[in-house]
Amino acid sequence: MHITFEELRQIKHSLPTGGVSKIAHDLNIDEQTVRNYFGAKKFVDGKIVDQHIQPGPNGGIVELEDSTILQKAKELISQTHAMSN
Repeated sequence: MHITFEELRQIKHSLPTGGVSKIAHDLNIDEQTVRNYFGAKKFVDGKIVDQHIQPGPNGGIVELEDSTILQKAKELISQTHAMSN
């Protein structure tokens, strides 16, 4: 899957409070792995996620080999919006 780095960061910033923790818990992975997925660069506490960034507009194009975290984030954002309406 391809997404711009800017779009990926916007999704991360749209998560509700505790969203990173919930995604990590639901997927049984480390919270830092989720943060790294969305652009953090701290790999000591979290695994490196299979993604490659190519230079380009909007922070470049990110190629995600596994979109599970992204899909979980989008579901969480949708649920949050549905509850607030």
